[in-house]
Amino acid sequence: MTDHQAYAENQYPHLRQATAAFEARLRGQLIRPQDPDYEAARRVYNGMIDRRPRLIARCVDVADVVAAVNFARDNELPLAIRGGGHNVAGFGTCDDGLVIDLGPMKGIWVDSGRRRALVQAGCTWGDVDHATHAFGLATPGGLVSTTGVAGLTLGGGIGHLSRKHGLACDNLLAAQVVTADGRILTASRSENADLFWGLRGGGGNFGVVTSFEFELHSVSVVLGGPIFYALDQCDSALRFYRDFMADAPEELGAFFAFLIVPPGPPFPEHLHNQTVCGIICCYAGSLEEGEEVVKPLLEFGPPLFQHVDRVPYPLLQSAFDPIVPSGLHHYWKADFMPELSDNAIAAHVKHGPGIPTVQSTLHIYPTDCAVQRVPAQESAYCHRQARFVHMIAVASPDPEQMPAGIEWTRGYWNALHPHSTGGSYVNFLMDEGDDSVRATYGENYARLVALKNKYDPTNLFRLNQNIKPTM
Repeated sequence: MTDHQAYAENQYPHLRQATAAFEARLRGQLIRPQDPDYEAARRVYNGMIDRRPRLIARCVDVADVVAAVNFARDNELPLAIRGGGHNVAGFGTCDDGLVIDLGPMKGIWVDSGRRRALVQAGCTWGDVDHATHAFGLATPGGLVSTTGVAGLTLGGGIGHLSRKHGLACDNLLAAQVVTADGRILTASRSENADLFWGLRGGGGNFGVVTSFEFELHSVSVVLGGPIFYALDQCDSALRFYRDFMADAPEELGAFFAFLIVPPGPPFPEHLHNQTVCGIICCYAGSLEEGEEVVKPLLEFGPPLFQHVDRVPYPLLQSAFDPIVPSGLHHYWKADFMPELSDNAIAAHVKHGPGIPTVQSTLHIYPTDCAVQRVPAQESAYCHRQARFVHMIAVASPDPEQMPAGIEWTRGYWNALHPHSTGGSYVNFLMDEGDDSVRATYGENYARLVALKNKYDPTNLFRLNQNIKPTM
């Protein structure tokens, strides 16, 4: 317990009494700083984040969440919401406040006949893939299976399947939400439609989403894997990627990367720890047709290495998990790009080869086809005109490597930003302030403020990419 927490306990006995009453109503575990589970419970995905909450409520059901929201509001405590726990900005924790940890809420119910899945907010995409793959079904869900369902969906949700099936939020059919006043609401196109609009890209600004109902698609075995090219080919490889993706069928998800080859299988030993560029592909359609589609990717270069094969979708979705375990130090920068212009390619060629650690990366994700078919005003996620989003990330288990890595990341981003749409993808943002949030939401920002005024006028849910109310 910090000195401030001890002071509060002594000076405000009502808080001690309120905490006892809250714990009595809670079915889940309430963890305090003096408890043996506290150190593990307070840790988050990004090892750079080191905060000490007063209380951590490990909620097991919606009633627990209602009790926790009411307790934080009534006692004016900072409130952080943790779903899958993958947020790099550290919004899933706080100092001297309450963390609502939804991790125990991992129920998934699949209706294969209607192609629907009801998913609780503590699930990761690996949990969802495991449950839906048994039925030969999937929904777009990021590119690392340890990513939380809640955070990714509420921020938009780019993934391997997005060119064919849209964003995670485009596949959201309904959500159950606990609002700042402790109400339990259903948000869908037919019920609380304004809230449903805001949840699809507006982040955690409007309440605690306790469950999601998703549309599922027929996806089982895909054709996918990495293709690496020599670093001195990166200029021509980027141009080839740009031109190839312009005509690629929407069944193909393929992102470009700069990376340091991890020292282990399936990569050949002579490539270990070498910096390369590459394309990671996922063809979710007829596998015979897919083999013809990806053939140009396998012939260009020629590649230093390729491991494209027919694999179960969950296997591809989890392929990068070992490279980025929880606890690494992270710093990310990102932008939406209207196109992969010659000037942008020049910036990539200059900065990409300087990638500092094996856990760091540059990814260029395509956001066209199905993503662009949704009107910009249809959801809070508004950058529908962008064809790509890039993410520059330094990550390392060694904090001493981070200053140089952060300098690389910022220099890279500064070179690319003039060629961007001016906004970023909310799920890739660090804690960068109000101007960055406004740019991210663009023309939808005013509507989001009005929604915030309606559902959270006191800004109880402010530990996020915050949309400030004006009430």
